[in-house]
Amino acid sequence: MTGPGTPPAAPLERVVVSAPGKINLSLGVGGVDGRGYHQLATVFHAVGLVETITVERAVGLHLSLDSHVEGDVPLDGGNLALRAAELLRARGGVSEGAAISIDKRVPVAGGMGGGSADAAATLVALNRLWGLGIPPEELRRLGGELGADVPFAMLGRTALGRGNGGDLSSVLAEGQWHWVLAVPGGQLSTPEVYRRFDQLVLEHGRDVRQVPEPDADQLQALRCGDVELLGQTLHNDLQGPAFTLHPGLEPVIALAEGAGACGAIVSGSGPTIAVLARDAEHAAELAGVVQASGLVRETHCTTGGMPGARILEES
Repeated sequence: MTGPGTPPAAPLERVVVSAPGKINLSLGVGGVDGRGYHQLATVFHAVGLVETITVERAVGLHLSLDSHVEGDVPLDGGNLALRAAELLRARGGVSEGAAISIDKRVPVAGGMGGGSADAAATLVALNRLWGLGIPPEELRRLGGELGADVPFAMLGRTALGRGNGGDLSSVLAEGQWHWVLAVPGGQLSTPEVYRRFDQLVLEHGRDVRQVPEPDADQLQALRCGDVELLGQTLHNDLQGPAFTLHPGLEPVIALAEGAGACGAIVSGSGPTIAVLARDAEHAAELAGVVQASGLVRETHCTTGGMPGARILEES
């Protein structure tokens, strides 16, 4: 059996890798460190909406996209997958190129880390295609240079993120978790949401802990598979700022909770809303209620705790 850090026995021509989108079960935002990053305590949870990256040998680096979701995705140097390829080529001393194809299914600018999943899958795929043999932990450190969500897209499952989110430790999560992902119209810029957070802190004179701490009750809920307790502990310090920038979010959460959801939360910087259900049947019921309301563009029923970036095919 081979893994992401195992060099292939013979040169490969094509590698296909998937990586999951994520939601944040909790997101505590603290003070700003010396580099200008907010200190975070967040619980990442990988979900069943995945990005699939195919890389093939080519001259130079080329990027193409097949998107199943709305929203504009850059195909130039602003794309995280292309930046990941350029970073790996530079660090690995590689002169070869690759044609990179993205099959996109995670909402664009939705707070679900779709671009980070693209970058994670690209790093794993090209590490394999180019035969670099970089171990997974080292590859995750490299991914952290591209963004805090990239290492988690490689790790997957459920994990606690500290620092700017890239300092990861796996979290035990028993049982199966069922979610409805509600996607409203519009997009939110992560930097803009953080700026709004800072503005609201100043306006209200709120004390912010320099280094936030994870919620012990939430970690206990995950360990025990307690869906009701998990719903009670869903929390996001960016939710209030997101509400002010996107007034359509708060009514969706109120509707889901009123319809019997175990909990509902804006994922990351939004605007995707994660709604926690008891089981698959309950998730389908909640999705029907939310979709019929006309408050969202689309809904997806999915499960959480999915694996991180993994090789699907190689030849």
